[in-house]
Amino acid sequence: MGGRHYCLLKIRQNHLTMDPRYCAQDVLRCDLCETEVVQMHCDTCLVNLCTACVGKHMVSDQSKKHEVVPFKLRKSTPLYPGCTTHSKKRCEMYCKQCDIPVCNTCIASHQHLGHKFITLLQILDEKKNKISKEHTELKETIYPTYQDIASDVQNRMSQLEMEYGDLSTTITKYGEDWHREIDKLVKKLKAEVDEMKNTQIQTLQKHLDEINKTMSDIKDEIDAVEIAINSNDLSKLFGVKFSVDRYKTLPQKIVPSTPKFMPGKIQAKDFQEKFGALTFSSLTSDEQSYSMKFSQPEPETVTTIDTGYGFLFNVVCLSDEEIWTSGYDSTMKLYSINQGSLLKSITTKSGNEPEDIAVTKSGDLVYSDYNDRTVNIVKSEKIEEVIRLQNWRPRGVCSTSSGDLLVIMYSDEYNQTKVVRYSGSTEKQTIQFDDKGKSLYSSDNRYITENRNLDICVSDSGAKAVVVVNQAGKLRFRYTRHTPAPKNQPFFPLGITTDSQSHILTADCDNDCVHIIDQDGQFLHYIDCGLSNPWGLCTDTNENLFVALNRNKQVKKIKYLK
Repeated sequence: MGGRHYCLLKIRQNHLTMDPRYCAQDVLRCDLCETEVVQMHCDTCLVNLCTACVGKHMVSDQSKKHEVVPFKLRKSTPLYPGCTTHSKKRCEMYCKQCDIPVCNTCIASHQHLGHKFITLLQILDEKKNKISKEHTELKETIYPTYQDIASDVQNRMSQLEMEYGDLSTTITKYGEDWHREIDKLVKKLKAEVDEMKNTQIQTLQKHLDEINKTMSDIKDEIDAVEIAINSNDLSKLFGVKFSVDRYKTLPQKIVPSTPKFMPGKIQAKDFQEKFGALTFSSLTSDEQSYSMKFSQPEPETVTTIDTGYGFLFNVVCLSDEEIWTSGYDSTMKLYSINQGSLLKSITTKSGNEPEDIAVTKSGDLVYSDYNDRTVNIVKSEKIEEVIRLQNWRPRGVCSTSSGDLLVIMYSDEYNQTKVVRYSGSTEKQTIQFDDKGKSLYSSDNRYITENRNLDICVSDSGAKAVVVVNQAGKLRFRYTRHTPAPKNQPFFPLGITTDSQSHILTADCDNDCVHIIDQDGQFLHYIDCGLSNPWGLCTDTNENLFVALNRNKQVKKIKYLK
């Protein structure tokens, strides 16, 4: 921009700033004369006018139909869209066959001959409703979902930073361990070298001492002979006795053998294999890993079934028409969902109340007996003992998609908890500790279920958490609550179940609600529809939730998904 234009622009800006007509506190002024107070508004051109300027504006562009209204009624006149075929015309009608707005000239043309037309105002509400729904979906569902995804990616990045840091620390520590071991080995080998050297030096020194002694004796002999030869005393000459022969036998030659160091061959590949290697890292794209965050639907209570227990604890679906229940009683009851009538009763073998109940893939009822230390199955109304424990007591039980049984159990001392997988009565897997050797579960967890992705989900009341591990027993996440809770009480999870979308649902007894989280532990919403002390949970194949209300002795069937 040239210097002159820049100066003029600054002067204009300063003028606008200082001119009271442009002050925020001043009244609106006419867009044409810029002096008089606004009284009228053209809904067609979207300009503010004083009364005196209305006529001038009306004749300024006679190709338009100017809709001038009092300023307070601005935007009351629909601003029809311009016609794409006839540039100076506006479309007040809508062609149903072509699904487009049209002007009067369009209607008179052969292009729309025989077509049906309605006014744009007739479809305005329908269009607004559609747009409003899409706006609501974008605002309340899609955008929050992307916010959650962004947060998830940020969390994964933070987790990666931490995990890669731990990995580097582990490698460094392992390298230091190797250095220590190598230093110890070098020290040991050097000590052995010193010991071998000292032994050989001592042997050679002893040999040298013996040679020096012989040499001293020979020197004495030589001196004695020389004295006798050089003496006039014949007795000395005849007194010399030679012992040369004994010196002719030379000492044994001792040749030391120096040890050799035979270094192992260091090849980068072999060395790395011995030291350790990294597994491959990867970034995979999984379209199913995120789920849309839907706004909370209004849950609807479809059916209420009275059970007659003193306290109701558990409910499990036998089918979409029948449910098993158990409570503070030794009797397990089968009810018709639609009729609410009692179909069958089974009394536990021991006479104890069942701790938990489940239904197998073949439709048999399974129950855990805490006091009797057993897990039992009911076939053709006959009870068979499947598992008997020693030093442990069973609590929650569930039947998996593969037909296995998962059992939560406590030690007799109440200081250990574990989840054990059984195939029949054979123990296949024990889940008790995380990668750092810490207990996964507190000493007070009640219920267990398997998700559609084969994760094992436990409601841990003692830890106030839902603990989820994968099929191999490796910790995936802990869900500890979403705030604010309906009653703002501490999270107290009890019954737990899943649905076809791999959502995890858990009853929060103290907050009179059910939490719904996705398969990765992200909170979705609460079911809070007049539930009182919800305890046991189950779902059927039609996405209905069944809630056992502990004190009300009722099972509520709730439609909770759209």
